[in-house]
Formats: sequence, C-alpha cells, structure tokens
Amino acid sequence: MGKPVILVPSPNVAEDHQTQNATALVQHQAALMIADREAPERLVSTALQLMNDEAMKTTLRQHCSQMAIPGSASRIVDEIYKLAITT
Repeated sequence: MGKPVILVPSPNVAEDHQTQNATALVQHQAALMIADREAPERLVSTALQLMNDEAMKTTLRQHCSQMAIPGSASRIVDEIYKLAITT
C-alpha cells in the first residue's frame, strides 16, 4: 500500500517470525520497528516524530512500494488451491 508504518512485532509467535519480517522491511528502509517491550515508552513519540518528518515518510513510502509484489494475494490463493487439490 506504500504507507509509512511503525511495526511492533509480537514476541509471542512461533520462531519470532514477525520480528524477522519487520527487520527485513527496516533493513530496506521500508518501515520503522519498535520492540514490543519498548512500545509503551517509544511508540507515541516515534509516531509523532514520523508524522512531522516528511522526508522520512517519503522514504518509507517509496521503499515500501518498491518491495511490493503486485498480485501477491492472487498468487498466494493459487498456491493454496494447488495444495488443497493435491491432498
């Protein structure tokens, strides 16, 4: 969707995959991330800073859009369908 985001991955998921996915976006300057344990202290101030930082919002929008895979939802459905009909 090309929107600037701040991700707060849940530490309570299998193999910490939310943090891994968020880290990949952060490394590509496509998102910001705050650890769940830090969110109470940092989330609001980080959101306010982001709202006022046009350059950062533009960077996040551009990089997020560049990482997008058009038609990904349809591709996922196709793969699920293939798995469903072969079992």
